[in-house]
Formats: sequence, structure tokens, C-alpha cells
Amino acid sequence: MRRQWDELDDAVLKILHGNGRSVKWIARFMCCATCTIHRRARDLGLRFDERHRWTAAEDAHLRKRYPNERTADIARGMGLSPLQVSQHATALGLHKSAAYLASPAACRLRRGDEVGRAYRFPKGHVPANKGLRRPGWSRGRMRETQFKKGRPACEARNYVPIGTERFDSKRGVIVRKLTDNPNILPTYRWKPVHVIVWEAAHGAVPAGHIVRFRQGMKTLVSSEITDDLLECVTLAENMRRNSIHNLPKPLKDVVQLRGRLMRQIHKREKRA
Repeated sequence: MRRQWDELDDAVLKILHGNGRSVKWIARFMCCATCTIHRRARDLGLRFDERHRWTAAEDAHLRKRYPNERTADIARGMGLSPLQVSQHATALGLHKSAAYLASPAACRLRRGDEVGRAYRFPKGHVPANKGLRRPGWSRGRMRETQFKKGRPACEARNYVPIGTERFDSKRGVIVRKLTDNPNILPTYRWKPVHVIVWEAAHGAVPAGHIVRFRQGMKTLVSSEITDDLLECVTLAENMRRNSIHNLPKPLKDVVQLRGRLMRQIHKREKRA
């Protein structure tokens, strides 16, 4: 049954809201649910800041009680969580007193009583399962489902020998497999054929450079790729050649508008 609010309830709610009390504290004080407080506060145009705003009186109260009392008891009396109280106490530079830390109330904060000693493994303890998990040991049907030695079945099905060539759709070039080294990621076991041809004639590609086809000479037939079709340029030069600013202004505007449109489409798809 929904609570029937009257003018007195509204007045109490406004006063407690003005004093900076949290929704949970007000709900506990007025003996109702937090959703009820939220709903009535919205009707009255009140907004709650979930972060508690500490007053000077509360700071003095905390300084007096924190060193010698349990944080949970202080928090319960102030209508806050223990975390809120402990964090504010840290900000104020407060610490538990030596007398409190030596008392039973300190619980896990006590030092030197070693309450967990009885539950620790003693030095030299022999584990109960020592020697049971021998190499090759398996329980029940575990052996049937374990990975077998050698190449996994899925990799064996997809395996191609060194020297195989294929089209790399991401880079738009023909690549060739150079190694089966398992310590190298599969992607790096392949290399573009035009880079292999250029390196055979000129050596390794210098740092900060890239090998590319000359303008209008690109081919996807590996036997037709020769050194005279290639050139080595800096990354900056390659960027300038591929920049949309080389296009006519109307076409450049279309490319930029398409980019903005696609970003908005992707953003709306994520929200949906």
C-alpha cells in the first residue's frame, strides 16, 4: 500500500533535504522506501546530491568519536556508510587510538595477536595431493578431451606450406608465406611480395620508409612484380600522396561528409 503523504511529511522532507541528509537516511528516518523519497522529492522539485556534504558540526563529532569507537557504529548513528566515514576520517587525518587497537572491538585492525595462526599451514607442511598429479595423469575421461601433442587439428586443416601466396584484402596486395616458426604470430609469417622483390634488390627497408608501387603500375600478379615498378618513400611522403587534400574540393567535401555520416551511424547503432 502506497504511503499517503501530507503537508507535515513534505515539511520534514524539505528540512532534511536542506540539511544535506542522504536519501537512505531520510527513508530510514521516515520509515519508508528510498524510491518513495525519490518520487516525492521529484514532485517537490528537490534534487539529491548522492555525495554527502560534511558540516563543521559533523567534523567535530567525527573527531570526537572516531579514535575510540567502531567505524560502523559511528556510521550508523550518522546515517552514512562505513566507507563514507572512514574516507572522511582519512581526509581529516584521523587515526584509531592505541587503546582502541588493543581492544577486542578493533577486530581485524588489532596487531600482534595473530588470530589466524591456528589456521595457517605450519612450516614444512606436506600438501595432501603431493605426488598425485604425475605427468600424464588423467582422471575419468580427461585424456579423451585433452590437447594432443603436435599441431592442433584446426591448424592442421588450415595449414599451407612455405611459399604459398594469397591476396591480403586489408592491404590490397599479394603476400607470401616465409616461415612456420611457431614463435611468430601467424600474421607476421607472411610478407608482401612487392616488399620481398624490393629487398632482394636493395636490402632491408630503411626505418621510417615504405615500399609501394609507382603511380599506375600496381599489379596483383606476383610474376609481373619487378623492381622497376616499385619505389621506396618515406611514411610522410606516402601520407601526402594518399591524402584526400589531393582530390578536387567537391570530391574532398563528399569524402568528409561521408566520414561524419558514418560516425553518426555507428554512434547510434551502439546506443541502440
